[in-house]
Amino acid sequence: MNTMRLAFAVCATLALSTTAQAQTTDNTPFRAADFAYGPRNDLPAGQPAEIWNPAKRKLLAGGPLIGGTIRSTDPRMYCAMAEAGYDFLWVEKQHEATEWEQAARMWRTCPGPAAPGARVAFENEKEVQIATDMGATVVVVPTVDTVEEAKRAIEWTYFPPMGRRSSGGGQGPGEIWNDVPGGYRQTWNDNVVLILMIETLEGVENARAIAKLPGVSAIFAASGDLGNFSGYKEGDPEYERLITEVAHAAEEAGVGLCGPLRWADRPGFTCFQASTESADIKRGAQAEIQEAMAAFQGRSGPSAAAANTAASVPVADVTAQCATITYEADCYAAIEKALSAVKGGSPQEIQAVQASLSDVVGKNPNHAERIREMVAQSGLAIDL
Repeated sequence: MNTMRLAFAVCATLALSTTAQAQTTDNTPFRAADFAYGPRNDLPAGQPAEIWNPAKRKLLAGGPLIGGTIRSTDPRMYCAMAEAGYDFLWVEKQHEATEWEQAARMWRTCPGPAAPGARVAFENEKEVQIATDMGATVVVVPTVDTVEEAKRAIEWTYFPPMGRRSSGGGQGPGEIWNDVPGGYRQTWNDNVVLILMIETLEGVENARAIAKLPGVSAIFAASGDLGNFSGYKEGDPEYERLITEVAHAAEEAGVGLCGPLRWADRPGFTCFQASTESADIKRGAQAEIQEAMAAFQGRSGPSAAAANTAASVPVADVTAQCATITYEADCYAAIEKALSAVKGGSPQEIQAVQASLSDVVGKNPNHAERIREMVAQSGLAIDL
């Protein structure tokens, strides 16, 4: 009996060996296009991918998805922003000299509650691969002009078969997100948020085709650079036509529409870039100081305290956005709000705004002419 079993095993082994040998000696050229992607990374049949990325959940719910901007490399600063109530944070890599190791340290220190993200400098493999491998779950790609550029951004953001992202480890899949429901590799394509920024005239021209590409979560109407590349400012008909075209592209494709936070009242916008950490610190400090001043002046009577309190919020916002002007349009919007807030107000309120604007003009002489024009248009008796 044992002899028969042994003989059967030998025959079976020889048969398998012959089959394998036939397969390896097959000279038919391999064609990737004919290959069917396998089920290795599929979830069990009937099990939907759970959305564990809070930024993706917010976007799918219709927003508002609000992201803070990180220009600092201090993990303590990052953690304060991560716990301040933002849905995600974007580490600025396009306009800062921040190194990836610095971003990785911040994400490792505070991976939440705000989802970690980055505005990468390019749509290439190196930038997107490092961002995602280090833990980013929101990828913002600037200056997307063509469908080809958008496709590259998608390729490097998503795992196969949707994209070409390499599965090579890193602290993102290996440490930060190693216990997400369903598994990181299996659910990544359902959870990542990819935002493509439309910043040039060419980008606007191609926005409808870009927004329709599978894998685009949202497109961003870049308020500053659309003014930079068009030569028109916010409110000009030519400028507003560009914004309207980007909005139509998002609506037509059924993707999110992003812009600066001051556009939260614009129809159609569901995703926003908020202030930098330095602006938030200035605004918070100003509000705290003004509150203390109101309480202090309240000793002299309620009228003095009320006047100070009425001007405190707009003054704090001007200080936050204009002390060091990062985004010109945000500064001008803050000034317009401050001037509007104190129209018909008390002399003390107007004086508080005047003092704030005088400080801004002194620190930013290149913007003095435009600020004086805004004051003149307001009709307020403010001398700068």
